[in-house]
Amino acid sequence: MRSFLEQSIAGATSFEDRFDAEVWLLDMQTRLAPFMSDPEERVQFLTLLHQEALAANLPPELVLALIEVESHFDRFAVSSAGAQGYMQVMPFWKDEIGRPEDNLTRSDTNLRYGCRILQFYWQRESGDLHRALAAYNGSLGSRKYSDKVFRAWQSRWRNAPLDW
Repeated sequence: MRSFLEQSIAGATSFEDRFDAEVWLLDMQTRLAPFMSDPEERVQFLTLLHQEALAANLPPELVLALIEVESHFDRFAVSSAGAQGYMQVMPFWKDEIGRPEDNLTRSDTNLRYGCRILQFYWQRESGDLHRALAAYNGSLGSRKYSDKVFRAWQSRWRNAPLDW
């Protein structure tokens, strides 16, 4: 495991330096353990999540909280409405962007879609995170969903202030 973690840290390009990668990955993989038992899977997932979240200008810890609420880290989760994967992305998004062949249960695809969709709503809602999360969930006008994400963030993923 140590060797794998060292390789992952060395290859993690979304961090400012090796030390930041090591601290964040060690901290978050411990927090993720109740949801993913395989340590290597956790580190790979977190490395990918960090990369996609930062590419979309999102706090990775916010994305972790959203995933906890949406799918409890079940890559193959499918909602009653048809949303798929970790971030419960609706399949219509594939047609919206002209990529109907994409597989939303692939971790990289699901995280990229989910992060960019949340980024879109956060920008559209002028930085109002509660409204952006409600739009992401399809419950605009209610704070029930965004409050659930906030509680998950506050109780498990918080490591720095976030403007709620």
